[in-house]
Amino acid sequence: MSGHNPAGWLDPLTERDPLTRPVPPVGKVCLGDLKRTEPISRKFGGDRGTPVDRYYIENFLETHARDIRGRVLEIGENVYTRRFGGHRVTQSDILDAPASDNERATIVADLASCPEVRGGRFDCIILTQTLHMIYDVKGVLASVERLLAPGGTLLATVPCISQIDAGSTRDSWFWYMTPRCARLFFEERFPGEQIDITPYGNVLAATAFLHGLALEEMDRSDMDVCDPQYPVITGVRATKSM
Repeated sequence: MSGHNPAGWLDPLTERDPLTRPVPPVGKVCLGDLKRTEPISRKFGGDRGTPVDRYYIENFLETHARDIRGRVLEIGENVYTRRFGGHRVTQSDILDAPASDNERATIVADLASCPEVRGGRFDCIILTQTLHMIYDVKGVLASVERLLAPGGTLLATVPCISQIDAGSTRDSWFWYMTPRCARLFFEERFPGEQIDITPYGNVLAATAFLHGLALEEMDRSDMDVCDPQYPVITGVRATKSM
């Protein structure tokens, strides 16, 4: 499965993973172009190509594409709803904050507290790279659980290893979320057995992402190795009880 080491992940100290190069001796590590205190890109690699984290986000959504069906809510836009939901989607809604000027939004509300939005209406909610931008994570998850129809599914991703946005959203970047942290947050609103947590990434992908290299500069076979000690993003699939 994409996002996992085909040979099975092993502790790097064992050096038994065939995809891992031998560890160079002390003093012989060649850092090359990465020996710099200024990142190659402060725009997540978006000025060089496709940001590395997009590869994992889209792998996660493709894996769970069958959940994107019926009435679907996405935040800010509906690109992933259309791309991965296709004909299974009967209605696509876009939610954005009251302060935004998003003319495509069909619902304008604060996701951390939106009692004005009727609950139990969505079969799927796509929440990619959003939770870290909202301080009240518990409020968001309470809203999302309420908005989902019984048996509906939340598909969420959140950064775990990342630079902080240097642009207009730099002051609203609050969180990174490890897989364990994600599980504890989500278990407050969803049954534990109905939550699937998936880490994506490895030390090479994390290094590339921190420096702002683009996906086009990476070898996909390297991207597909999953080392749970170096997750670039955490993917969460949570289903509301019937």
